[in-house]
Amino acid sequence: MQSPSDQKASDPHPHFWADLRAVILGKSRDYTQGPITRSIILLAIPMVLEMIMESLFTIADVYFVAKLGAEQVAVLGITESVMVSVFAVGIGLSLATNAMVARRVGEKDAEAARKSATQAIFLTLLISVPIAVVGLLFSREILMLMGASASTATIGTPYMTIMLSTNVILLLLFVNNAVFRGAGDAFLSMQALWLANIINIILDPCFIFGWGPFPELGLTGAAVATCTGRGIGVVFQLVILYRGKGLICLRESRLRLDRELLMRIFKLSLGGIMQWLVATSSWTFLLRVVALFGETAIAGYTIGVRLVVFALLPAWGLSNAAATLVGQNLGAGNPDRAETCVWQSTFLNMAFLGSVAVVFIIWAEPLVAVFNPTPEVALVAADCLRYVSYSNLGLAIGLVVVQAFNGAGDTRTPTSVNLLCYWFFQIPAAYLLAKTMELGPRGVFISVALSETLLGLVGAYLFRKGAWKNRQV
Repeated sequence: MQSPSDQKASDPHPHFWADLRAVILGKSRDYTQGPITRSIILLAIPMVLEMIMESLFTIADVYFVAKLGAEQVAVLGITESVMVSVFAVGIGLSLATNAMVARRVGEKDAEAARKSATQAIFLTLLISVPIAVVGLLFSREILMLMGASASTATIGTPYMTIMLSTNVILLLLFVNNAVFRGAGDAFLSMQALWLANIINIILDPCFIFGWGPFPELGLTGAAVATCTGRGIGVVFQLVILYRGKGLICLRESRLRLDRELLMRIFKLSLGGIMQWLVATSSWTFLLRVVALFGETAIAGYTIGVRLVVFALLPAWGLSNAAATLVGQNLGAGNPDRAETCVWQSTFLNMAFLGSVAVVFIIWAEPLVAVFNPTPEVALVAADCLRYVSYSNLGLAIGLVVVQAFNGAGDTRTPTSVNLLCYWFFQIPAAYLLAKTMELGPRGVFISVALSETLLGLVGAYLFRKGAWKNRQV
């Protein structure tokens, strides 16, 4: 008969807290075996914490900038709507990287996983160059094109120039964290983003208002703080990847260009880039519709969207966990377990975003008041919170199943779904409701709620069909 200590030693699924402690300490874990709920939670906890810190930064950023005035907040909103295209590139690259690394990890091929990570970093450096050139040469013209007045464009040009010209920092932050996530080293990813964003939050008021020895740079100071914080985060990532604290150790792999593998990652990332360009560019069009109603509407829209993002980023973290589980389990030849992981993740996401919706709908005005907006701006921001929150359950489903497709290496299906829901439905509906039916900015928010609900329904239907299980990467 076994003693209790012998039984504990032979238990293939040790206590949850022991597993969590091991993951926090950076020990690699096999997510293709063991209780599914435990695997989801162990991956999701650091990813959700990571995204919560990113959410806090977005809130802190607009909080400090709001003290400078409505014009500065409008610049923040316009630049954000342009930067979402850069985010789309970063997300597309990270989707491809996550899928490639996770699949190789599931196949127990560590060397192939390292090679995929190396080529993804090389590809990121190459793609960042043309974006930087555009930022250096055309930032003012972009602001004017997006509806900014001449005075707003003058204030905002340095901010947008810095954000676009240093895009390589943002892209590497995405891609390096995708390597960590694909390998199942989610706590390393969390540590990198926490480091970057804590520094951002600390430096924001220092550079904006000139606290202590720092120069008073106003709105430009927000860009300086962001790039500094993210840059330090990237250095941390590269050191960890090279030294090999987690599963991936680039020091053990040849750091040279592999054109064939680089092109495979590039082709896979194109689907992800297009997918997110479709989704994020729709927000650019929405801002253009909101801009028809003046800079007060833009400022309210910016505050409302920042609060919405505050809630969505943790949900995005849970969705990232589902993507990693799909990739690793497909690599291990277990598609049924991958599917179960997705549906359990969906349930957890619906519970979370459903709770957020209740809070946003009931307490919209007090939440918006934190930013000390004018009454007109507050009205627009509160409307944004309420109407967008009505779609939270559908969005919870859509976020997880879309990421599940991406984790399987199928970026085409989400692209098609995004085209349908955002370009063919959301954008025309926004203009029709806001302008033709004279609902103003509220019409834009209603179109968002309807399109996100549609995303969840269509995504769930296509996922149940199961074609993603046979995708090769």
